[in-house]
Amino acid sequence: MLDVNTTFTELHKTLCRLIGEDIHLILKTNAAPARIRIDPTQLEQVVFNLSVNARDAMPGGGDLVFETANFTVDEAFARSHPGTAPGAYVQLSVSDSGIGMDGRTISQIFEPFFTTKGQDKGTGLGLAMVYGIVRQAGGAITVYSEPGVGSAFKIYLPVADAPEKGPVVEAVQDIPLSGKETVLVVEDESLVRKALAALLEAQGYRVVTFDSGTVALERFATLEPRADLVITDMIMPGMNGRILEQRLKTIDPKVRVLLMSGHSDDFFGRDREIG
Repeated sequence: MLDVNTTFTELHKTLCRLIGEDIHLILKTNAAPARIRIDPTQLEQVVFNLSVNARDAMPGGGDLVFETANFTVDEAFARSHPGTAPGAYVQLSVSDSGIGMDGRTISQIFEPFFTTKGQDKGTGLGLAMVYGIVRQAGGAITVYSEPGVGSAFKIYLPVADAPEKGPVVEAVQDIPLSGKETVLVVEDESLVRKALAALLEAQGYRVVTFDSGTVALERFATLEPRADLVITDMIMPGMNGRILEQRLKTIDPKVRVLLMSGHSDDFFGRDREIG
């Protein structure tokens, strides 16, 4: 059980260093304890990812506001936010005065690997991981934004000591991505590797990670159960993703491989020369 107000206060100095001097950090915590049942590390990941997202949306500086409040989810809210159930929640609001987003961007921001930050500046995993953590905790997340007026993310997490809630309200049109297969993640960047693993594990997948193509190739044939999918970075020291894919298929021609990289356009023009 975790008190959100205490967590925000403890992270204040770290967040100030993360967002830089040009951004003014404002904390507006509810006077009442805001206790939720979530892993502290996961909550920190949510806070840090939303802070980085807001920082990047304010290249000229601005305001970043964290707020907590009590919130009651009723039947109408639960129907429009599948996965939640009527009851007592804590609302965490993270808003910025940045460039904002249009409707098309908002509709895609929680998709893995979607990013508007351009080549070499974003993996597209930060907000996807936030979404996975929130849903795993039994909560919901909404976004309000318009170009030129900033963005506001509102997260709703069940109160830890609340009375038993009613049945979860699901919607046929919202089928959460989930699975139980084994996914092999090959990525030399530690932060990206951990973020992707956390995102997949939050959706129920079994994840095995390696930091190089060479090690992944050595271990592939001995993995039990066998990998149902291999996700690999395209550009890595030693053995790149394209070469790894080719060699994995000599072991198992049916293996499915997903190549990822912020360098993809450049890489395709020269991958034959990289060993």
